[in-house]
Amino acid sequence: MIHHLKTFYTIWSRDIIRFSRNRGRIVASMATPLLFLFVFGAGLGPAMSPLAGGNLRFEQFMFPGIIAMTVLFTAVFAAVSIVWDREFGFLKEVMVAPVSRRVVALGKVAGGSTLAMFQGLLILILAPLLGIKLTFEQVVYLLLLMLLLAAVMSALGILVAARQRSMEGFQVIMNFLMLPMLFLSGAFFPLTGVPVWMEALARVNPVSYGVDPLRQVALRESVPEIFLEAMRLNPIAVDVAVMLVFGVAFLVPAIWLFSKQD
Repeated sequence: MIHHLKTFYTIWSRDIIRFSRNRGRIVASMATPLLFLFVFGAGLGPAMSPLAGGNLRFEQFMFPGIIAMTVLFTAVFAAVSIVWDREFGFLKEVMVAPVSRRVVALGKVAGGSTLAMFQGLLILILAPLLGIKLTFEQVVYLLLLMLLLAAVMSALGILVAARQRSMEGFQVIMNFLMLPMLFLSGAFFPLTGVPVWMEALARVNPVSYGVDPLRQVALRESVPEIFLEAMRLNPIAVDVAVMLVFGVAFLVPAIWLFSKQD
């Protein structure tokens, strides 16, 4: 058990150290969310003014979705290190080492989840600028929800990366998956009153179950409860339960594929 814990910690800490030393990556990963929040939000704000009976600005509505977007992109692309390590030989050294491949895969999931939660926390700091009130309890709940969403998306990233042999192939596949998941998650517009086909796709989209509880918790002190109830898809407990199911559904085959690598 101690040997497994050391392996897990080593893989986790390696991803954290690599990320912390790349300040350009930290800054660049913030650019797209901020662009969406302040440019996209300001541009569409007047058209979306009836939100919550005029009690909610569009930038405030988008804010939880922007957090989810940040977590999604960071968590998924953290898995690109698997492809990178394979191309440069590090992964081969790990695979021949006397360590459990399953523990290595779990360490990668933990590393990607931690990085994504940290990036989400940086976006969360902007809440007062948007007039969103957050209590300490809300911040704790939001961090836990971000960590759960990040774990689900990290598992998906590893599931795809486990059999990819080039970074270009991984990026093409993940962009193909991430953009529909993001736009069908309710991050940028309410999913109430949308066409039936769109609602059906949102119901099978794991990111929808991440955006929904983030919005319910983040806007709890800023929007009247009656309007918040009208915008939600599910109770928070249901969202969390579905995310856990998706996490297991992605993690189990991801670990299996990672363990079967040559």
